[in-house]
Amino acid sequence: MKPRRLPSANVSINSKFINSKFKLGCAVSEVVNKYNQEYRDMEENPLVAKALDFSVRIVNLYKCMREERHETVMSKQILRSGTSIGANASEAIAAESTDDFIHKLTISLKEANETKYWILLLHRTQFITENEFESIMTDCQELRKLVGSIISSTKRNRDKK
Repeated sequence: MKPRRLPSANVSINSKFINSKFKLGCAVSEVVNKYNQEYRDMEENPLVAKALDFSVRIVNLYKCMREERHETVMSKQILRSGTSIGANASEAIAAESTDDFIHKLTISLKEANETKYWILLLHRTQFITENEFESIMTDCQELRKLVGSIISSTKRNRDKK
């Protein structure tokens, strides 16, 4: 299955414009180009794309919980942990070393585990329906398996060296 490409958020910086308007040196141009490439790489990363989609679902769940179901405590908790999965996966892309990469993804996995807990609690306290529960839990479990698999294979490959 080919990973889905997310639409660009128009954050690329035109280094020619910057250099001509502000007479900045080559070093700035190199930094800008590196930033643009890292952003494109992040968008194309299947884990980050899946985590971003999940984060959007979590934000929508949060809004529903607050506005329609008048729940404030658990909704804030699931918002924090559910969106943190993708944030930590995004940080892992720019990791300084293999150990740093593993560490950041391990944090992402912990956040996914915490999110699973909040989803279960919301379901058992009947704040979300059976259909909502099954749908969002499936996505959460997929993320947990994906992150866990990446961590395991990275550790295996690191240990072979």
